[in-house]
Amino acid sequence: MPRPRSAGVVALAVVLVVALVAVTAVVVLLRRPLPDTSGEVAVPGLGAQVRVLRDARGVPQVYAEDPEDLFFAQGYVHAQDRFFQMDFRRHVTAGRLAELVGDAPGAVEADAVVRTMGWRRVAEAELPLLAPETRAYLEAYADGVNAYTGGRSPSELSAAYTALGTRVDLGPVEDWTPVDSLAWLKAMAWSLRANYSDELARAAAYGAVGDVGLVEQLFPPPSASVGEPVVGAVGSLAPAAATSELPAADDEVLAGVVAALADPADPVAGADRALAAVPDLLGDGSGATGGIGSNAWAVSGEHTASGEPLLANDPHLAASFPSTWSQVGLHCTEVDEDCPFDVSGFSFAGMPGVVIGHTADVAWGFTNTGSDVTDLYLERVRDGAALRAGEQVPLTTRTETIRVAGGEDVAIQVRSSGHGPLLSDVVPELAAAGRAAPVPEDAPPAGSDGYAVALSWTALQPGRTMDAVFALDAAQDWDDVREAASLFVVPGQNIVYADTSGSIGYQASGVVPLRQPGAGLGQGTGTWPRPGWDPDYDWVGAVPFADMPSVLDPPDGLVVSANQRITDAFDPFLTADPDTGHRAQRIREVLEDRVAAGRPVTADDMEALQNDRVDPFAEVLVPYLLDAPLPEDPGSSPERRAFTREAVELLRGWDGTTTADSAPAAYYNAVWSTLLRLTFADQLPETAQPRGGSRWFTVVGQLLEDPDSPWWDDATTPAVVETRDQVLGRALQQARLELTATLGADPEDWEWGRLHRLVLRQDVLGDESVPAPVRALWTAGPVDLGGSTSLVDATSWDAREGYGVTAVPSMRMVVDLADLDASRWVDLAGVSEHPWSGHATDQLGAWAEGRTFPWPSTPGAVEDAARDELVLTPRSTSAG
Repeated sequence: MPRPRSAGVVALAVVLVVALVAVTAVVVLLRRPLPDTSGEVAVPGLGAQVRVLRDARGVPQVYAEDPEDLFFAQGYVHAQDRFFQMDFRRHVTAGRLAELVGDAPGAVEADAVVRTMGWRRVAEAELPLLAPETRAYLEAYADGVNAYTGGRSPSELSAAYTALGTRVDLGPVEDWTPVDSLAWLKAMAWSLRANYSDELARAAAYGAVGDVGLVEQLFPPPSASVGEPVVGAVGSLAPAAATSELPAADDEVLAGVVAALADPADPVAGADRALAAVPDLLGDGSGATGGIGSNAWAVSGEHTASGEPLLANDPHLAASFPSTWSQVGLHCTEVDEDCPFDVSGFSFAGMPGVVIGHTADVAWGFTNTGSDVTDLYLERVRDGAALRAGEQVPLTTRTETIRVAGGEDVAIQVRSSGHGPLLSDVVPELAAAGRAAPVPEDAPPAGSDGYAVALSWTALQPGRTMDAVFALDAAQDWDDVREAASLFVVPGQNIVYADTSGSIGYQASGVVPLRQPGAGLGQGTGTWPRPGWDPDYDWVGAVPFADMPSVLDPPDGLVVSANQRITDAFDPFLTADPDTGHRAQRIREVLEDRVAAGRPVTADDMEALQNDRVDPFAEVLVPYLLDAPLPEDPGSSPERRAFTREAVELLRGWDGTTTADSAPAAYYNAVWSTLLRLTFADQLPETAQPRGGSRWFTVVGQLLEDPDSPWWDDATTPAVVETRDQVLGRALQQARLELTATLGADPEDWEWGRLHRLVLRQDVLGDESVPAPVRALWTAGPVDLGGSTSLVDATSWDAREGYGVTAVPSMRMVVDLADLDASRWVDLAGVSEHPWSGHATDQLGAWAEGRTFPWPSTPGAVEDAARDELVLTPRSTSAG
């Protein structure tokens, strides 16, 4: 009997009501954590009223009467916008990620690595080294965070906790501490470390080919770099110039901490070794993809339309969501000695202060120096002791317990030699390097598992980098910036400078170890794993800050830093593996051409240059591709060759511009990826496989001049010896077939952006293992992008894994020293982590299109741009 119409209507109504209730519940859960950004809130801990003005993109500008209130309020607004990101970061840096997310893929492994290194232990040791005012600011920031989080459940702080709570049981949110802020500096130092992966790849490549000379062809020396260094030669250093490995600090406190770290009986001595499972979580900042770097340059007023300097910066980091950076302005209502801050720029959620930006007088940008601050030491270990200078020295050990939400605890034993933790215990690639790395002829025999591998890293020494951040934020001139630079330990940064008095400059920073000269493989440069049993390979101090490269007002009125070699004479002591300089050369060429033509540089020109998408290597490679004969083996018919030539014709006359809609760029990059695979995959292990990037531009550029190099030969066809032209022809053919399958048969319809896409994913809830409806809330994209690896617009990709974007210009800024309010900035995504805040991805579209937003910083401009005002007022704790 048919159901009465009224019954069907009722059933449908019930379904709709249930659906509406479910949707409403989701909306409530998503909107519940959204912070109040206007009105007045009384909070305990403030000394006086604080104003927080937010613009159309939710960027906060904070005004306070004293610095403690200023950083208190910064902690408060960071917690409003990004607390889950902050909590995630502190769990990562403490080796407690599995405690937050459960037995998620990679979590326990990451914890094992970070616990082995002991990042948090080092941060705890740093706190007493810092200036009293720095410690006060860190405490004030923590108090501000806790003022916001106190009394709120996890679900009231972020919908991410609500989603995560369906998988694991979440306890109450812990109070924030100053050490939580300091520990994030270790994560950034890890993300920006240099040479670690190159050193590992050298060992792996040697294990495969057994020829040091062939391996060195894959790691061109600085002399093979293109373009100009950052500054002129400053002379060379010798080991006699060694100094303490730590910056100056209170001698008594410093001596106590150093002694504690050096004492084998102290558990902090094992802090060196948690390095290896973190790349998937933070982005492999070793430079292996060629994507982690930065551009920064300054143009003096003699070349600008305004007559005052311009400064640009765009740090290249792993793509992340929420963004790596959080924009903020921090302003004392009356700037004086007691409250010296009037600074605006990019901060890290979870850490007080501004990292990159400008004060009322100076502007600065950062690029990574690429200094070699890590060394891998091969250790001959037997019976719990490592051989050193002919004697068996006992290893230090400790047990770490990793708690896993919803699972069983995992206990690990951390072993350390005098050089640092035995990372080979937790990193399979390092264990393989211990079996493969070349050693001197008189080396002691390795054990059945090879040599153990220890890590020495300057970031595992406590230092005063946090002091440097606040010193920069109060800087008024060049001397102030140099003083701040002297306090940096890690990550070492190239500081590009400009000020309102008309000067521009450059200063290298960071603690860089000195290595003893000698004839041993990599002895003076740290390019290969080092024999830990031989003291001649030990560090002998650090480069004195007075000898670090520096220049003020260079004669040509330009400073360009894009991770290239810094000076011709100095670089062997900084690194043997700088970026080979293609980005730096392109930036300098564009600026010099404009200057030579007599066209004054404007902020628009600086912004356009940040979005320059010309591939510098295309000029080298394309002529060889156009001349390469196509395969004529039995599988390559005349029709197949004509089919391939149709695609090859895209490259004829192409100017190397890699816009998202470019067909030639799509084919060129497919050919480049295929060429790397055909040339090297048969001879190199996974660790040493090319991912693309500037080093491989140089390597392949040199091989193109040697058509019979053994690298061209395919080791899997022993009866045939392949040459350069054969490999080039096969790359052209295979790339044509690949793009036909993915983009269609007509090459004219191909578009680079359809291959080269950016998808932003939140670290935990954006993972593919998360149900799609939940994942969608913490995912942005895909966005079709132009640019490529090692271009000025460095939207990088891994040539081993496809064309998806892995690293990006994480923000862009142009500072106009003639009118600071005419400056401009853009973040990768937005200031908020809350999906329905309106500010989680409201900058992504502009960023992808190469646009920026106005950057107000003076009081009048900030007031004019304000859309919301939140007033924080003191509340006594007795008032409840």
